[in-house]
Amino acid sequence: MKIGFALPQFNNQAYGVVHTASFASAIEEAGGASLWVGDRNLAAVRPVVGYGGQGTTIPPELNASADPFVLLGVAASATSTVLLGSHVLVAPLYPPVQLARSLTTIDLISGGRLLPGFGIGWSPEEYRAAGLDFTRRGARMEELLDALDAIWTTDPAQYEGAQLSVPEHHSPLKPARRPRPPFYLGAMSEPALRRVARRADGWLPLVVVPSYVDIDGLVAQRALLDELARQDGRDPGKIDTVLRVNIDAGTSTARVADTVKEIHERTGIDHFMVDSMYDVDTVDGSVEHAREVLRLVAKG
Repeated sequence: MKIGFALPQFNNQAYGVVHTASFASAIEEAGGASLWVGDRNLAAVRPVVGYGGQGTTIPPELNASADPFVLLGVAASATSTVLLGSHVLVAPLYPPVQLARSLTTIDLISGGRLLPGFGIGWSPEEYRAAGLDFTRRGARMEELLDALDAIWTTDPAQYEGAQLSVPEHHSPLKPARRPRPPFYLGAMSEPALRRVARRADGWLPLVVVPSYVDIDGLVAQRALLDELARQDGRDPGKIDTVLRVNIDAGTSTARVADTVKEIHERTGIDHFMVDSMYDVDTVDGSVEHAREVLRLVAKG
């Protein structure tokens, strides 16, 4: 199994971003397989849609949010072997040229260790702040993936779509990963899983320990994803999975480790990303938490 951990980005850990480099190197030294960021451009005071598209509230832990691109760049320069991922970037919020440039730079600094994970998000206010139509975010994601593919694989590069337009431009600086970094996509609904099946290199599901762990649901979603991939003429075995494991406040590391092991045994998922932002206040505490999770998972 590969166990990765969230970089100090949200909640109280966000105030310790000065320690990002030491956190990243400590996780690598402890045997962590990957380091991850999420994305929250803003947390609305009076949201129209709540967290994850449910209700009308957003957890206060998401009020403080450090920049994901900066954190990945710092982590890339402080490490040499761990993978560096996003679970997830709300990709349609970003212009494709700027998104490609930031991710290319991170991939080059890391020597090809980037796993860019994208989602369409659930916050209308984030789209309003970016001057974009929330209701067209799915179609914008499709065009964004096409634009990134063009920018990363051709020179000169250009793209023309209904929502996105990238003029022909010189594009000689490419990511270290060839022909391009893999596309990982977050998905829970059938339409989103269809997008994963059709064009993604990896799937990014989520559980919350202990309040939302639906292993049967994960199995069913993966079975649907595999069937949809076969319908599109793709080999399901070529679509990777990285499971995000959020932790409720007050949850023991033993409970986290046991849940990871049970999910692995029942689903075959072998790469997990553990996020302690709801449960651990400090960066040092998050390092110790990660070390304990790694120790307990390794015990078998």
